[in-house]
Amino acid sequence: MTRRRFTRLTLSILAAGLLASSLPTLALAQDALAAAKAAGQIGERPDGLVGTVPGAPATAQALAAQVNAQRLARYREIAQGNGTALDKVQAVAGQQLIERTPAGQFVMTAAGQWQRK
Repeated sequence: MTRRRFTRLTLSILAAGLLASSLPTLALAQDALAAAKAAGQIGERPDGLVGTVPGAPATAQALAAQVNAQRLARYREIAQGNGTALDKVQAVAGQQLIERTPAGQFVMTAAGQWQRK
């Protein structure tokens, strides 16, 4: 992937995050997601999706499924709009989301292990 395409892809993903946080229904899901992350029930994964930490309640699993469906739909739009593979978009998003995760919250390592950041 060229540096220019990577930069454009990065900007598209950041714009998607800003758009998602401005929509009322998604904002409610984002509030619930933030609370679940703070409670140590959900964490960010390298593929740009969220996952439930072992021992998380069923409500956290349902929330993760809802958030992931929304994210995947947006990642597909970005991939199609940029002529890029979906997994590349997910990898860039995952890296950005993990980097922005506050200390003390869970992130999944490349090896698939949950750890507190």
